[in-house]
Amino acid sequence: MSELLRLDNPIRTYDWGSHTVLAELLGRPATGPQAELWIGAHPTDPSRLPDGSSLLDRIAGAPAAMIGPGADRLPFLLKVLAVEHPLSLQVHPDADQAREGHAARHGYADAWPKPELIYALTPFEALCGFTAPDHAAALLTAARGERLRRVAHVLTAGGPRAAVTALTTWPEDDRRALVAEVGAAPELTWPRRLAERYPSDPGVVISILMNHVTLAPGQALFARPGTLHAYLRGTGVEIMANSDNVVRGGLTTKPVDTAELQAITDFAPSRPELVEPVPLVNGEVSFPAPTAHFQLTRLRPAGGSIEIADPGPSAVLCLDGELAVTRGGAAERLRRGDSVFVPYAGGPLTVTGPGLAFRASLPRR
Repeated sequence: MSELLRLDNPIRTYDWGSHTVLAELLGRPATGPQAELWIGAHPTDPSRLPDGSSLLDRIAGAPAAMIGPGADRLPFLLKVLAVEHPLSLQVHPDADQAREGHAARHGYADAWPKPELIYALTPFEALCGFTAPDHAAALLTAARGERLRRVAHVLTAGGPRAAVTALTTWPEDDRRALVAEVGAAPELTWPRRLAERYPSDPGVVISILMNHVTLAPGQALFARPGTLHAYLRGTGVEIMANSDNVVRGGLTTKPVDTAELQAITDFAPSRPELVEPVPLVNGEVSFPAPTAHFQLTRLRPAGGSIEIADPGPSAVLCLDGELAVTRGGAAERLRRGDSVFVPYAGGPLTVTGPGLAFRASLPRR
């Protein structure tokens, strides 16, 4: 088995994606919006190998050598997100909720949780978790709308859970008037932009209850299972558990599952969970998240080299410059947009050259 597997990665063409970011990264033109570049072995859209097979097929054929003894699924999925328009408000289940929901066929595609981390390549804006109720109530009241004052009263009396329940069950024939009050409030900058895009969606008002986060390039944000969040604008590297379980809460034309949203969302006010970089002794920089499913590291060898003693399973994605990646008798030269998969079996991995890469792997204990 080769110690390195070069990857051809799929692009997801959701309507919130950019027409230029991924096209420029990969050096090929876009015919429409391109939202996500997937690097991994997700069952719905796995990376391909040079012989035409998929990484998913290769893992299934030799799981112990590819992803480790006892494993039956690559635990992580690496992505590049190109967010030109806001994503839906969404929340993901924890391990118990995913396992129980999948077994009961409650709409979960698999039995895995879905923690995720986003690393900002450009200034990146997001909504993540609930802000303090008194702060949100003050914003709602200052907007001077009768309906928004009602939401503020519900929020003050019952907290974010009660307010979200009221908004997701708001009468259909009054939703446009509700959102119009947001659109008429100049102080509500992002909610006003959302109101223009979703003029009948109560998720616009839910966004006022949430923390607005702006990441500078190089900063990272972790979203735990149960954390309501949405990405608004920017380009970033995302890593998550290899799952497709999502419950939507608004800012979408897709169904909103009010009951499941209530069941799995953590409504406690919280601060956004920024992840501080940790330099590793081998020259990598880690962004450690509190999960066993993944670890994201940044590699910038500059004039030297980075040696990773125990690299597999991992995926290495080059995002700038050029890098040489070697393992045993295998060698690959990566330019911007290129990536390789590093199987579990094999020796150390060496990365050299004047480039920038990110590596998705498992936390080392």
